[in-house]
Amino acid sequence: MSVDVAIVGAGILGLAHAWSAAKRGHRVTVFERDRQASGASVRNFGMIWPIGQPAGRWHTLALASRQRWLELSAGGAIWLNACGSIHLAHRRDEWDVLEEFHAQSTQLGYECALLTATETLARSPAVNPEGLIGGLFSPTELAVNPRRVTRDLPRWLAQQHGVRFSFETAVQQVQSAERGRWQVTAAADAHGPFDRVIVCGGTDCRTLFPQVLASADLQLCKLQMLRTRTQPEGWRLGPHLASGLTLRHYRNFEVCRSLAVLKERVAVETPELDCYGVHVMASQNEVGEIILGDSHEYGWDAEPFDKPLIDELVLRELKKILCLPDWTIAERWHGFYAKLAAAPCFEAEPLPNVHIGAGLGGSGMTMSFGLAEHLWEQWSNGN
Repeated sequence: MSVDVAIVGAGILGLAHAWSAAKRGHRVTVFERDRQASGASVRNFGMIWPIGQPAGRWHTLALASRQRWLELSAGGAIWLNACGSIHLAHRRDEWDVLEEFHAQSTQLGYECALLTATETLARSPAVNPEGLIGGLFSPTELAVNPRRVTRDLPRWLAQQHGVRFSFETAVQQVQSAERGRWQVTAAADAHGPFDRVIVCGGTDCRTLFPQVLASADLQLCKLQMLRTRTQPEGWRLGPHLASGLTLRHYRNFEVCRSLAVLKERVAVETPELDCYGVHVMASQNEVGEIILGDSHEYGWDAEPFDKPLIDELVLRELKKILCLPDWTIAERWHGFYAKLAAAPCFEAEPLPNVHIGAGLGGSGMTMSFGLAEHLWEQWSNGN
């Protein structure tokens, strides 16, 4: 049965819900307070990163999300590169973690392969051969351009599925309408009624249902990132590249007992990296620019002023593992996202058929499509 659905927020999670709802024949309206989405969904690497999700439900949802991205690409909605990824090991303790993870990977549901130094260098011209031991290749990672996705996908959803978008419309309240339906209020205008409302407000925890979000123990994370200019003569990075520092960050590697040795070494040798949550990675978009990052500063009092030291640390660590033809930095920026300390995301239903989705952390591009589809399956089955 077709119903009316309101989605608050045109970031990647809101767009994922819009697609899942519209594919089921529902009438969908997306409200976005800005002229276009400008939060965490446009300020990231553009990595779809299943390898970083913990084994079990979340890795399965990430792989389901990956399939949805591939479907979008096949339909001509977006640019996508099925590039895979390599975690690099330039230190012995990094290699120990990769070996230990690889030994468990098949049982845990991951598809990956250990590469020798020679095999790693054959996969990417960007890898620094000095001190290289090897790498862990995973074929499941994808690259998209997040700035284009959040612009192109609304147009595609409108054209292909009749999704209505109301930009520059800041929803301030969700109120009861009639017979269990809801209206959303923006300024003096009431919209609706709607049978289901989904709030995907990103880091905005103050406007809609602030009491619910305040009880969720959400953390704010600030990151700093950089972008090079287009690399010369069509030079391509190959797979996404991640240094051994990333092994401290992604939860899939928590199954490795050897990780403690790596963490201790980083804490002793380079405590400044732990201070600012620096772990470095690189990806490349369709025009040849390299996206570099990143850092993690936690707390709702995070300032909007960037720290030059963090950019210096990121570049210092990247230059240990990468050899780019052109390191000229064309752009620098920061982003904010909300995350839960003890869970991959926050979900709540403060009113019947009114849902909140928040706290995906740095995994919005990776998880949103799989999570939205999973939830719509449940709702469609009356759960």
